[in-house]
Amino acid sequence: MQIDVLTLFPDMFAPLTQSLIGKAVEDGLLNLNLIDFRQYAHDKHQHVDDTPYGGGAGMLLKPDPLFEAMDAINEQDARSKRVILLDPAGRQFNQAAADELAHEDHLVFICGHYEGYDERIRTLVTDEFSLGDFVMTGGEIASMAMIDATARLLPGVLGNSVSPETDSFQNGLLEYPQYTRPAEYRGMAVPEVLQNGNHQLINRWRLKESLRRTYLRRPDLLEGLELDKDAQKLLREVRGEEDSKAAAARLNLDND
Repeated sequence: MQIDVLTLFPDMFAPLTQSLIGKAVEDGLLNLNLIDFRQYAHDKHQHVDDTPYGGGAGMLLKPDPLFEAMDAINEQDARSKRVILLDPAGRQFNQAAADELAHEDHLVFICGHYEGYDERIRTLVTDEFSLGDFVMTGGEIASMAMIDATARLLPGVLGNSVSPETDSFQNGLLEYPQYTRPAEYRGMAVPEVLQNGNHQLINRWRLKESLRRTYLRRPDLLEGLELDKDAQKLLREVRGEEDSKAAAARLNLDND
C-alpha cells in the first residue's frame, strides 16, 4: 500500500517508524511518503494560510499549495486513490472504515491546521473523516491513528493472521477478556473453562463474555447487530445474569 501524507509537520510522524508499522515499512508492505506542502507555497516566506474573505477569526489554508502537492502526487502515480481530509465535520472513523481503507492501493491524507480550509480544497477529496466530537490543533495525530488502524490490517503486518479477526469491533462486539500465566495471581484466578482444553466450551465462553462486555460497556453496538440463534441465546443469558446482579446490589444497598 502507498500512503502519502500532506502535512506541515512531517517530523510528528516519527511514531510510525516504530513497532509493527515501522517494520511493515521496512519489509516493503507499506510505503509511507511524508510531504511538507509548504514547499509548494509561492512567496518567499512560504505562507500556506491567509485571512478569510468576509472577515472572521483565524486563518485558512490556501488552496494552491495543496492543489499543487496533489498534482505532484498524481504525476508520480496516475492510479485512482482515496484522498482523505481530516475534519471535525467528517464521517466518524471506526473499525469498519479501517477495514475498508485497508483494501485500497493508495491513500492520501490531508492534515489541516489553523482555523480551517479554503472550501475549494474539498474538491480534491474523496473522503472526510473525524476521530470524534472534539477539535484538535491539526490533523496529524488523527491521521496517524487512522494509518495505524488501517495498516495493521494489511496482509503480513501482524505476525498472527487470525489476530485482526478477534479484535474489538471487528465483528461488531468488544473483545472478550484474555489471560496468560500464572493461572492464579494475588487471589485472582484464570477462569477454569480456559484451562480445560475444550475448545468448543472456550469459544462459547469467549462469545458470551464478548457479548457481556459489549452489553455493559457499549450497548449501542448491539442495536441493529445481526446475531445468530446461539449468540441471541447467550445475550439473553447475559442480560438475565446482569439484571440479577443489579437487583442484588440494589437490595444490599437498601439493607445498608
